[in-house]
Amino acid sequence: MTSRALASLWLCAIAALMSGCASQALPRHVDAARSLPMIVAHRGGTADFPENTLLAISGALEHQADAIWLSVQLTRDGVPVLYRPADLSANTDGRGTVANMEFAALAQLNAGFNFASAEANGAATYPYRAHPLRIPTLAEALNAIPPSIPVMLDMKALPADRQAAAVARVLDEANAWDRTLLYSTDAAYQTAFAAYPRARLFESRDATRGRLANVALAHDCSPPPTGAWAAFEWSRKMELVETFTLGEARSAVNAKLWTPQAMTCFRARGDAHVMAIGVDDAEAYRAAACLGIDAVLVDSPRTMQAIRERIGQPLQCADEAH
Repeated sequence: MTSRALASLWLCAIAALMSGCASQALPRHVDAARSLPMIVAHRGGTADFPENTLLAISGALEHQADAIWLSVQLTRDGVPVLYRPADLSANTDGRGTVANMEFAALAQLNAGFNFASAEANGAATYPYRAHPLRIPTLAEALNAIPPSIPVMLDMKALPADRQAAAVARVLDEANAWDRTLLYSTDAAYQTAFAAYPRARLFESRDATRGRLANVALAHDCSPPPTGAWAAFEWSRKMELVETFTLGEARSAVNAKLWTPQAMTCFRARGDAHVMAIGVDDAEAYRAAACLGIDAVLVDSPRTMQAIRERIGQPLQCADEAH
């Protein structure tokens, strides 16, 4: 099955959460090891081009990303734009926050100012200082992405109600609800988007983390609802806290919570969908495929597309070699 066919199924699965396409569900656990996870371009492909720019989106599409993940913040005058860090100085030649700047002023900044490329001699260069890139609006981004390509929007600012309302207006105008999934690390967005019946969200990060921890530590399964989308890191540094009567003990761990047991749990009620965040090498991509992960969030669509082509199909997993 081609990556574009998978993307079509993925988009259909989003629509199925509303009403249609229910008969074309994504491949499930029994045959997911025969399909490769869809490649989702993190901020358009933050390792390949200046993140959250139209150039990054264009590059991700050129390198056959199956879906685009974008970070959204709101300007002072209520325009949803693509930008992730808390301060503009992280990526641009400006300072301050998106929330404190009018869009007209924000549009004068160079979104690629701090994007570094390594030369053959190891020196870093900044190619986009001579070729500046604008911070795009969400509306511009949706217009640049073909309707057949799913979009994931990561809400990166508070208050949630104001940003949710502004994003909803853009999705209405672009007729983009059916191809969009909404995500945030802040649970306030679950409540904020509840006012919009067409909104489709990942389950809250807290809920996903809790389910994974219960499987790993308590061997207890609390599966998400049928049709839910869940996302969590493929591997994450965490701190395990054990509480005693007279204090507590802390242990640093590099947790890999997506396991066969976790996948069985998440699919226990049927057609739940899983995305692993931060899959950026061949070993992790193959392992995610063998688990039946639906999609992986990657920094370099260019690199991951080459990896996917080398892996080929039918996929050979460790448990099939014996």
